[in-house]
Amino acid sequence: MNKKAFRAALLAVPYLLAVPALADAGETGEALFSSICAACHGDKGQGTAGIAPPLVDPTLWQGLGDKAPVYIAGVMAGGMSGKINANGVDYIGLVMPTQAAHGADDLTAIAAYVLTTLNGLPAGPDKATVEAALAKPPSHKELRALRKGE
Repeated sequence: MNKKAFRAALLAVPYLLAVPALADAGETGEALFSSICAACHGDKGQGTAGIAPPLVDPTLWQGLGDKAPVYIAGVMAGGMSGKINANGVDYIGLVMPTQAAHGADDLTAIAAYVLTTLNGLPAGPDKATVEAALAKPPSHKELRALRKGE
């Protein structure tokens, strides 16, 4: 192998190593979702009538636009209570507890799975967004207002 080919091969190594890591991140998000979130939100995020709203809701997430990562990070960091409407169904009186104990890495992976895999958004929150939400969780009132686009 000549020097040029060897140098090109060395430069390619980080990219080749990153591909499995990206696949693992998606698989990790799905596995974490299954073990932490699916009991209430359903195996594929379809929701559970009377208990938890669907997380598969492209209209909601796309409507939130660049605030979608902030919203999902805030809900996971601070929990959620009060009345919300999802696909024309009101969810009232149930409380989603904070998921802060799972840490920023796991919450970032779960949020990425929900936003990208389940809803087709280009990206989930970065770890810094999740860490900021964990450091200062938004109030449930603030989250409901964000969800409504206020």
